[in-house]
Amino acid sequence: MNNSDNCYKYSYLLLVLVFILFTSCEFNINKKEKTDSDKNISKLEKIKKRGRLIAVTDYNSTSYFIYRGTPMGYQYDMLSMLAEHLGVDLEIIISNDLDDTFNKLVNNECDIIAMNLTVTKERSKIFNFTEPYGQTRQVLIQRKPDGWEKMSKRELEKNFIRNQLDLAHKTIYVQKGSSFFDRLQNLSDEIGDTINIIEVENYEVEQLITLVAKGEIDYSVSDENVAMLNQTYFQNIDIKTAISFSQNLAWAVNKNSPELLEELNFWISDLKRTTKYAVIYNKYFKNTKATKRKSSRYLSLSGGKISDYDNQIKKYSKLIDWDWRLLAAMIYQESRFKPKARSWAGAYGIMQLMPRTGKRFGVTKNSSTTRQIEAGAKFIKWLDNQLINKISDKDERIKFILASYNVGLGHIHDAMKLAEKNGKNPYLWENNVDYYLLNKSNPKYYRDPIVKYGYCRGQEPYDYVIDILNRYEEYQKVIKN
Repeated sequence: MNNSDNCYKYSYLLLVLVFILFTSCEFNINKKEKTDSDKNISKLEKIKKRGRLIAVTDYNSTSYFIYRGTPMGYQYDMLSMLAEHLGVDLEIIISNDLDDTFNKLVNNECDIIAMNLTVTKERSKIFNFTEPYGQTRQVLIQRKPDGWEKMSKRELEKNFIRNQLDLAHKTIYVQKGSSFFDRLQNLSDEIGDTINIIEVENYEVEQLITLVAKGEIDYSVSDENVAMLNQTYFQNIDIKTAISFSQNLAWAVNKNSPELLEELNFWISDLKRTTKYAVIYNKYFKNTKATKRKSSRYLSLSGGKISDYDNQIKKYSKLIDWDWRLLAAMIYQESRFKPKARSWAGAYGIMQLMPRTGKRFGVTKNSSTTRQIEAGAKFIKWLDNQLINKISDKDERIKFILASYNVGLGHIHDAMKLAEKNGKNPYLWENNVDYYLLNKSNPKYYRDPIVKYGYCRGQEPYDYVIDILNRYEEYQKVIKN
């Protein structure tokens, strides 16, 4: 090799090295700019950019629960309205451990704590409270004596603590990390005597009220609005003894979320003036239906049943190798578990089968609910067989099956072809095939020569998949498999 060749070789290597160094520097600069940019985005902007509000609430018969397959609750309903106001989806995290809940907020694992949080000085040092959405007092939960129904009011009153001085040397159980503990400590100082306060882990307020009602403990403490609701189904508890003045109840956000706090305060102030807020409050704290829910086998906290057809759903979910709660979430979406449901398009029954599909799998609108669930499961199995060779991942395939059940396999095949033609993955649902199904009402796509089944109102199957998977996620949190 001559000198000119060596020169050329070293020059080329030098150029490559310079290019690598330049590219690396540019990548690091872009990465730093992106990181700095992310730091400068407010919590409110992050929520909107993410498209999802993440909230922690407690799992009980007032804040959040599932009843007849539907997520419900005072905090849940308000959070749903907030998410709608912000134009984002809602993700619920349930936690009955207050220390864990507070840590989630401090560590940015959630955006907001939506519970009956009493506003206190100590808590205000850790996070910011929103505009109060209500007020309540803390009350002592104590049990009425056996045979209380036959006692006169005067005779009955002798059995209760009415003077806070009489709390001396009494043992009171409270939820760990709650403001009840702080209040009882202060009260102990005020009366100049000892109150035995026991903080209980993994038990929230309503569970402790239940223990008092059952005679397993003698005393606990609750916010008055929660106590009043629980008294409607535990008539042997007394809640008349207040241990605090009225206190504000509010949600909590991270200290570094001023824009989110401002938006929440604006929204809560407006909400409190509406009839809708009064309706929600009455629904969970004053309506007599709340009492019926508490004792219902369809309440996730007690019986844990989703529908009258859980046994059949469990049986036929094995045919398709699905978690029965997923099949239940799908049936809820189809018919709300109503066997006589009919659609404008002619679909019928609990599985909303079209007549042609029903006939194929041996049922009609007059067939029993059990037979219809079996037929629906067989249809799902057939759809699964059509897709299994192309989409090996079961969880991914389920999304295609759900969409196919709703709108027909032909439209899904069209969307898969469109995805492939436009450089997307035809075997991946989110941000790939779902996009082309969603837009199959656009002439640009449904008139494409590769499309066989033409126009499709894609918004419905697109939402259908999301709604079912979201509901399934809710069921997984609180319904035993």
